[in-house]
Amino acid sequence: MARYALRKLAGLAVVVPVITLLVFLMRVLVPGDPIQIMFMGQSADREALEKARRDLGWDRPLPVQYAEYLSRLTRGDLGRSIQNGRPVADELRARYPLTLLLAAASLLVALTLGLGLGIVAALQRERWLDAAATGLAVVGISMPSFWLGLLLMSQLSVRWGLLPVMGTESARHLVLPALTLGLVSAAAIARLVRSSLLEVLGQEFVRTARAKGLSGATVVAKHALRAALAPVLSIVGLQFGFMLSGAFIVEVVFAWHGVGELAVHAIQTRDFPLVQGIVVLVAVTYVVINAGVDILCGWLDPRVGAARAG
Repeated sequence: MARYALRKLAGLAVVVPVITLLVFLMRVLVPGDPIQIMFMGQSADREALEKARRDLGWDRPLPVQYAEYLSRLTRGDLGRSIQNGRPVADELRARYPLTLLLAAASLLVALTLGLGLGIVAALQRERWLDAAATGLAVVGISMPSFWLGLLLMSQLSVRWGLLPVMGTESARHLVLPALTLGLVSAAAIARLVRSSLLEVLGQEFVRTARAKGLSGATVVAKHALRAALAPVLSIVGLQFGFMLSGAFIVEVVFAWHGVGELAVHAIQTRDFPLVQGIVVLVAVTYVVINAGVDILCGWLDPRVGAARAG
C-alpha cells in the first residue's frame, strides 16, 4: 500500500509539469497575435502593442519564456491581470475558496443522494422502488446543469420564495447552486452504487455472513458496503472535476463570485495571464484530488493497490 501511494505521488511530479507546459502553449496555439486580440476594439498603435509584448515578456524565445514561467510558478507568481493590473494569485486567492466551497457542498449533495438512491435500488431490486430510483438517475444524467439551475431558480426562488436567487452573502445562497451541481452527479453515483452493491451481495463472503445469522442490515452495513464503495470512490475524483468545470456555468447563472465567474469574465476580456492562472489552479487541484482518491481506494480495497502497484 505504501509503495502504491508513493507511485501515485510520484506520478504527480510528472503530470503537473505537463499541465504547466500545455497551459503555457495555450497562448502560443491561439490563432492570431494574442497582443492584438487583447487590444481588439481599442485604439493602440504598433508602438503600444510592442510595449505590451515587452512588458509581458512575450518578445523573448519560447524556451526562455517557459523557464521564466516555471520559475514564477514555483514562487507562487502567476503574473498580473491585464485588465486591472492586480496579481493573478491575489484574484484567485479571493475567489477560489468560494468555488471549492461550492464543489464540496455539491459533492456532499451528490454522495448523500447517490448513495441513498443506489442502496435502495440495490436492496429493492426489480421492485417499484428500484424502478423509481433508476428512472430518477436516468433523468438526472440527461439533464443539463444550466437548465436544472434555471428550473430550480424559477420554482424555489421566484415562485415560492424559499431561497435567494443570486449572490454569495449567506449559506442560503449556496443551496441552489449546490443542488444544481449535486443532483446531476448524484444520478451517476446512484447507478454505480446500485450495480456495485448488487455484484458484492452475490459474492461468497456475503452469503457466509448471512449464514452466520447476521441481520440483513448488518450484512449490508458492515460487510457489503465497504467492498462496494471502492469502485464508487474511484469516480468521486472525476465527479469533483466535473463540479469544478460545471461551476463555470453555474456560478454565472447564480452570480456566485467564484473562479468560474472570474474565468468567464477573463475569457470575454481576453485576459490571458488570468485565464492561464485559473486553468493551472483548477487542473492541479483536479489531479491532486484524483491521486488522493486513488490512494483511498487502495486503502479500502487492498486488491486495488496490490494490482496497480504491480
